Amino acid sequence: MAETARAATSERELDGTTTEYDDVPVTGDHIERLLRELFTEHWAQITVGPIIQGAAWEIRFGQAPTLTMLDGYLTADTGPWHFHLCVGETRAGGRDDLAHVRRVARAAFFQTTGGSCTPLSCGLRLWNGRGEQMITVFFPNPYYDDASERLSAPDFTRTGLWEDFRRRYRA
Repeated sequence: MAETARAATSERELDGTTTEYDDVPVTGDHIERLLRELFTEHWAQITVGPIIQGAAWEIRFGQAPTLTMLDGYLTADTGPWHFHLCVGETRAGGRDDLAHVRRVARAAFFQTTGGSCTPLSCGLRLWNGRGEQMITVFFPNPYYDDASERLSAPDFTRTGLWEDFRRRYRA
């Protein structure tokens, strides 16, 4: 199995999975640079969306998104759909309390083990100032191919992109 670093925190979920988190600095333009690299160079390899109990939005890009930045919000636009993430300083209508809530307050690379669908998932998760999940980015999975078909044997080389980003961007 691929080498992993010691996690900063670990959580046991209601479904029996365990998720280990390695935090990422959220100051300056660190998160913007990380997401720009992911969404411009690796858009075809990742799956994005919020993942919460009762809802999993697993969205794959059909084409490279156009990225723009306005008032602290990074927008990823594919044409038919888009999303905004507050990753930088924002005016938030002049309200500091709203600016604090809207901006990424925590970011962490994660590895989840013990799931019923897959024994291992690797990704990146962002939370706002209220601790609400903003987005989850899943990296290629060693148990599934690029068409989301289960592999007959796991291919742990597929964790290479996650390992590279984790090494370069975590705290």
